[in-house]
Amino acid sequence: MNQFFAGIGGEEKADTSPNKKAEIIGPGRLLQQMMGKDGEIVGTVICGDGRFADRMEETAPQVLQLIGELKPDMVVAGPAFNAGRYGLACGRVCLDAEQQLKIPAITGMYPENVAVEVYGRDILIVPTSPSAMGMKEAMTSIARLALKLGRGESLGPASLEGYLPRGRRMNTKVDKPASERALDLLLARIRKQTFQTEVPLPKYEKIPPPPALGDPKSVRIALVSECGLVPKGNAGRLEWVRASKWLKYSIEGKEDLQKGDYEVIHSGYDASFALEDPDRLLPVDALRELARQGEIGSLFDTYYVTCGNHGILNQMAKYAKEIAGDLKAQDVGAVLLVAT
Repeated sequence: MNQFFAGIGGEEKADTSPNKKAEIIGPGRLLQQMMGKDGEIVGTVICGDGRFADRMEETAPQVLQLIGELKPDMVVAGPAFNAGRYGLACGRVCLDAEQQLKIPAITGMYPENVAVEVYGRDILIVPTSPSAMGMKEAMTSIARLALKLGRGESLGPASLEGYLPRGRRMNTKVDKPASERALDLLLARIRKQTFQTEVPLPKYEKIPPPPALGDPKSVRIALVSECGLVPKGNAGRLEWVRASKWLKYSIEGKEDLQKGDYEVIHSGYDASFALEDPDRLLPVDALRELARQGEIGSLFDTYYVTCGNHGILNQMAKYAKEIAGDLKAQDVGAVLLVAT
């Protein structure tokens, strides 16, 4: 748990180093009460959520080591409710516990917590209210599922067990074949009756297209891409998956992008063609030629890049707004958004 729920302090203690106590602290008391004699809390690992978020690659192994020293059968992180930094810490702890310690883990978060997008397909998350006002309800669900996992029992579907869906499809036996179930859903829809699909589809924000360019011959154009192309060495430390940032690099004076000067930080496509000729990802050569011919006004001497591999939609939307703001400040009139 973080420094706040451990009773250490608030933001002023957010840099608290990882430590463990062989006792029940804070929300753990409620969890122990919910489990009764069926479960025993063997200890508590504490870390400031600011420290975890700011120094995750250093801090996460330290927390994992402390958890391992307690030799638990089950790990409960949080719950984090709608706290973003705390949610990211809980998600990483649960993922590491399951993948490295081979111990089942569970946490609780508000469904709109940013960490749900990051870890929701990989770990078990119980939906909670936005704030700790819903602690009792959250711990009730966490205790029930933690005991099942601790006993080695399999969980049923998310809709029945009460956790957030992870997008996994598992075989199970039902009373009716798929054809009859599909017909029942169709009839219920025709009759305007309540029904629930077995395959819920994601809902995406609708973005209206921008107006067409009036006269491209007077427009300054910038290159933006999620292709992960960065100068050799990746000094900006762009991540190969679930990128936490966007970067920009100068192409001033470059008529084209030379082989050997760039590398691709992206594991979602075959980058061999791009390494041979980086202009296939960012067509600097073609746009310089169009500018010489007078077909466009000019090419902006900076390109913007992130990595779209397993990109989180709300984070990518945030990057897009930040990049757009920067481009607008530079008097850029249009963007060539190069896809992979």
